[in-house]
Amino acid sequence: MAVIFESTIKMVEGSKEDWFIELKDCVDDRVAICANLAEYSKKVEELGADYGGNIDEVIWMKSDDVPLPVMDEIRFDMSKLQREIEEETGKKIGEEV
Repeated sequence: MAVIFESTIKMVEGSKEDWFIELKDCVDDRVAICANLAEYSKKVEELGADYGGNIDEVIWMKSDDVPLPVMDEIRFDMSKLQREIEEETGKKIGEEV
């Protein structure tokens, strides 16, 4: 059984700046709403713990109404978070274990 999560970036209804990530565990259809990347990171870790931390794939999507400046902000914050994790663990994300 492959452990796959879907992560969809969506806009808060009526907002042009506020976003959230809908995280779905495709194995059992659990869904979590994450208001920021810190929440998202924590939730991925929590859900992944049910599978011994072994997540086979994370599929990223975005809603059509997510504007480019919001995507740029999220990409920048994700890059920063990735660097922090790599510094803590001493491993590049995506490297084989």
